[in-house]
Amino acid sequence: MAAVTTREFVLDDYDGAIALWNDVEGVEICEGDSREEITAYLKRNPGLSRVAEADGKIVGVALCGHDGRRGWIYHLAVASAYRRRKVGQRLLDDCARGLREAGLKRAIILVAGDNPAGHQFWLRNGWENIDGAIPMTREL
Repeated sequence: MAAVTTREFVLDDYDGAIALWNDVEGVEICEGDSREEITAYLKRNPGLSRVAEADGKIVGVALCGHDGRRGWIYHLAVASAYRRRKVGQRLLDDCARGLREAGLKRAIILVAGDNPAGHQFWLRNGWENIDGAIPMTREL
């Protein structure tokens, strides 16, 4: 199997990222994941989102950014053939390093309730459940 490298997510990666997210169970694509929304997100958070590649193909993706107070990591996903090779951990480490360099001290993620494998990944990597927190949303 080819060596895996990580680098900044750029807009040219969009189609490959969407394809990977659609293939990975537990990742929900929504209106905020349109090309226009991702373009704006990358511009607001330069250098923080990451992709993992092998043989020129995207095998992992993580969207990463912040609001100036807390970091956020979205849609961290790894192709099934590349799991258990620490690709997700490398992407996570890259994101955490970028957030620390931006001056952030804490990051937050949302894990779908029907994604036990994803939940276990985050727990193994030192993340904690937020007891008493209830995720909420509203259309604007």
